[in-house]
Amino acid sequence: MKIISLGPAYPYRGGLASFNDRLSTQFITEAHNIEIFTFSLQYPKFLFPGKTQFTDGPGPDNLSIKRNVNSINPLNWIITGLKIRKRKPDILLIRFWLPFMGPCFGTIARLAKSNRHTKVICIFDNVVPHEKRTSDKILTRYFTNSIDGAIVMSRTVLNDLAIFREKIPVILSPHPLFDNYGAKIERKDALSKLNLNSEDSFILFFGFIRAYKGLDLLIEAFSDKRLRNRNLKLIVAGEFYEDDTPYRDLVKNKNLESEVIFFDHFIRDNEVPVFFSVADLVVQPYRSATQSGVTQIAFYFEIPMLVTDVGGLREIVADHKCGYVVEPETEAIANAIVDFFDNNRKESFTEGVRQEKEKFSWDKMTKAIGEVYKNI
Repeated sequence: MKIISLGPAYPYRGGLASFNDRLSTQFITEAHNIEIFTFSLQYPKFLFPGKTQFTDGPGPDNLSIKRNVNSINPLNWIITGLKIRKRKPDILLIRFWLPFMGPCFGTIARLAKSNRHTKVICIFDNVVPHEKRTSDKILTRYFTNSIDGAIVMSRTVLNDLAIFREKIPVILSPHPLFDNYGAKIERKDALSKLNLNSEDSFILFFGFIRAYKGLDLLIEAFSDKRLRNRNLKLIVAGEFYEDDTPYRDLVKNKNLESEVIFFDHFIRDNEVPVFFSVADLVVQPYRSATQSGVTQIAFYFEIPMLVTDVGGLREIVADHKCGYVVEPETEAIANAIVDFFDNNRKESFTEGVRQEKEKFSWDKMTKAIGEVYKNI
């Protein structure tokens, strides 16, 4: 098939861009023709909470990526939509994660499929965003009314999409493994790179930090007296997308300054294996979620997980096989961490992760997209 992918890609950073690049590589492996239309401007600077939207690492050398979409310029949407209409791809594959993108993507989609050949399929990360605004429903409805079919990666998103669109083909296909970060490295080498003590065990909180991700719940849980004085450290690896003061004050107030280690910057691709090679347990104490790319990095590196019972996380992490699924409460999180280390669960849970990871291959995602296309 001839496919145009519309969404974040290199040189933009983060999980969305990595996913789109990796998915496009899979399509090429399967002998499809795909090119990526990504942003010339993704967010205006005043709307982006991080330090930069761009990666400084090398780009993929096997992908056709064109930076020709401006998210806030309606004239650009028209030009892009007409360009895609003229090229007549079989599929316009759009990645949707935020209502802000609704007007841009919805306009491009309508124009692209006016050639009566192109089918618009969307991969939804979220339909209802984690952080809600008054205009969300209007912008989301404008976009969802422009598509012909959809892929969702959790049942939560499936149910949310049904509120906006019902009579289109939809397939639930879990987020594939993030297998594009390279191999795990020797633990002693990873410890050396991070200047960590080999006698310690490590819990890892990974990814950018916002309120809905519940880092404060984890810090509170980590202050449990049962977890003190046992050579156990909490690594927080990721950039703050909000004020870091409340988190640092909480660490100080709980007397955890020697137990909580901050690597408070965006973690580059080549750094990812280092952090996952020292982690004994990855913890995602989220207050809300749909699915998570962090979970799929942990699966790839075969690290047990503790996730909260929100959104689609329960669907991915098999409780007491790959780790724990608990309520988003400090005591429940602390109880699970204590159980993990007191009962030496690492080996058995790692084997469970190893067995489950086979479910999350990239060819399953491309197959699901093909099935949606056939059913339009």
